[in-house]
Amino acid sequence: MVDIDAAIGYVVAHGDPVERARLSFLRTGQAPPPHIVERIAAGQIAAGGWPASTDGVLPSVDATCFRLNELDDLGGLHGDVVDRALGWLASAQRTDGTWQENESLAAEAPPWAMPGDPEATLYLTALAGFWFTVAEVEINPHLEQVPKYANTLQAAAGHFVSLLRPDGTWPSFLAAGWHAAGLLHGQQFFYESARVQLVLGDRLHDMTAADAASMAAALRRVNLGDDWLLQEARKKLAATQRTDGGWDSAEGPNFDVNTTLTVLRACR
Repeated sequence: MVDIDAAIGYVVAHGDPVERARLSFLRTGQAPPPHIVERIAAGQIAAGGWPASTDGVLPSVDATCFRLNELDDLGGLHGDVVDRALGWLASAQRTDGTWQENESLAAEAPPWAMPGDPEATLYLTALAGFWFTVAEVEINPHLEQVPKYANTLQAAAGHFVSLLRPDGTWPSFLAAGWHAAGLLHGQQFFYESARVQLVLGDRLHDMTAADAASMAAALRRVNLGDDWLLQEARKKLAATQRTDGGWDSAEGPNFDVNTTLTVLRACR
C-alpha cells in the first residue's frame, strides 16, 4: 500500500506555500487563504491564460491547464480566475476543435506542446478538453442546465474520436489517453472511452510512476476507471514510492512534490 503519511510528510517538508495549501485541501477540504489563490493569479496575463515561463508574455495552453490543475486542488474550478482562464482557452480553440501553442513558443516548448506537431496537438486537445469536462461538472453538476462549454467540448471530443484507431490506440502521447477518456465519456462517447481505458490497462506495466499517478488521478476526478485499473495503478505507486515518501517526476526534481500531490489525489 502507498504510505500516505510519508507522502504527506514529504509535501510538508519540501512543498512551497501553494503546494502545502493543495495538500490541506486534499486532506481535509480546507479552503486556502486568499493570498494562495492570489499567488497563482498573479501570473495570469490579461488574456486569461498563463505564460509558459515567468517572463513570458503569451498565454500557453499547457501552462494554463497546469494552473487549472493547481486551482482544482485548492477547492475546485470556480471563481473569476478560473472563468478568465476557461474563457481564454475556449477562444484559443481552433476551428477543427483542436488546441495548439502559439508558433512563437516553439523555441521553448517541450515535445508534448510543440506548435504544429500533430501528436502535440492531439495531446493538448485531450488535455484542454479534460479540464473543460471537470469545469462543466463544477458549473452544472446535475446536468440541469445547457452546458456552458457544450460546443467547445463537442468539437474537441469529435476531433479525438476521428483519429481513434480501430484497436483503441491514438496517434499521440500516452497521457492523451487518460485525459481523452474523461472527455469522451463526458460527451457520451462511452464505447470509445472504454476502448481507450482498455489500452491504458494494457500499457500500465510500461508507465512511469508519474504517469500511473496522473492517469489514476484523472480517471478518479471524472469518476471513471475500472476498479482493476485503479487498483493496479496504486500497486505500482506503492512499489515506486521513495524512502523519503515522494515520487520521481518525469519533468525533474523540481516537480517531485507535484507528482506526490498527484499520487495523493489518486489514492484519497
